[in-house]
Amino acid sequence: MGEETADRAGGADGWRGWRAAAENALYGAHGFYRRPEGPAGHFRTSVHASPLFARAVAALLGRVDEALGRPAVLDFVDMAAGRGELAAGVLAALPAEVAARTRVRAVELAARPAGLDHRIEWLPEPPRGMTGLLFANEWLDNVPVEVAEVDAAGTARLVLVRRDGTERLGGPVSGADAAWLARWWPLTGEPGLRAEIGRPRDEAWAAAVGGVARGLAVAVDYAHTVATRPPFGTLTGFSKGRETAPLPDGSCDITAHVAMDACALPGGRTLPQRDALRALGITGARPPLTLASTDPAAYVRALASAGEAAELTAPGGLGDFGWLLQPINVPDPLAAG
Repeated sequence: MGEETADRAGGADGWRGWRAAAENALYGAHGFYRRPEGPAGHFRTSVHASPLFARAVAALLGRVDEALGRPAVLDFVDMAAGRGELAAGVLAALPAEVAARTRVRAVELAARPAGLDHRIEWLPEPPRGMTGLLFANEWLDNVPVEVAEVDAAGTARLVLVRRDGTERLGGPVSGADAAWLARWWPLTGEPGLRAEIGRPRDEAWAAAVGGVARGLAVAVDYAHTVATRPPFGTLTGFSKGRETAPLPDGSCDITAHVAMDACALPGGRTLPQRDALRALGITGARPPLTLASTDPAAYVRALASAGEAAELTAPGGLGDFGWLLQPINVPDPLAAG
């Protein structure tokens, strides 16, 4: 890469920082997340892998309800709701008495999908003063961030990019971004090392958690910690079920793993998805063979469910997702799980 001292927002020549480029490519008027097919048309999340995931989230909401003393109105907020699949699945999985008290709200910039359950409110931003569970599945990885790279002189510089994915180095990382790197993703002077500056994600998470008066906020994403940061970053794209180059032209998803330890607020904790789901009863255990002879249809259903649970908890796959649990004015509802 050559050096470039242009402003991170770019100019008439089309160069700009990855944060501005991804923001427009994902959420602009013609951005990826405004396309009619939605995220499910391009990649598979835990929500799409199995209805067991929504049932587990519904079980977690039940625990939050207990911790709150069964309030008259129980909130469930689905952040980055896609086309409302998780919100609808959770509502369907709740016991009737809990569902009758639950106010379900889906937060998404795209238009409300046709046919969505009328009980689900559709919002462009998270509500304030809620009491219940805020659940953000694969949201933070799509909060755009700047990318830094170490140049030949050992200086961390912003990476600038054009719509076709061509990159060059911009000015040195400075100010709050430099402080974040020093604290959360320190780069040695080795040329070519890269980092994604997660400060906007920390701020987005803090703002979302700030909207919860009492209850639990949960973020679920591919994640890493300060001890395991990847030396060349994780920025990538997804389109039509395949990983691709991250082109900031609206044609693909642009994502990077989350520095979850940086996002965590006081009192928060992280754990792997497999442990969280097992605490909520999703084990992946195979049904007993005796069931095959006594009730073959039930055995087949149980076997299929076990396979779905195994996918959700598998090492090297969805089971490696990190869960960030942030209790707000209640005990951790999953601690006793």
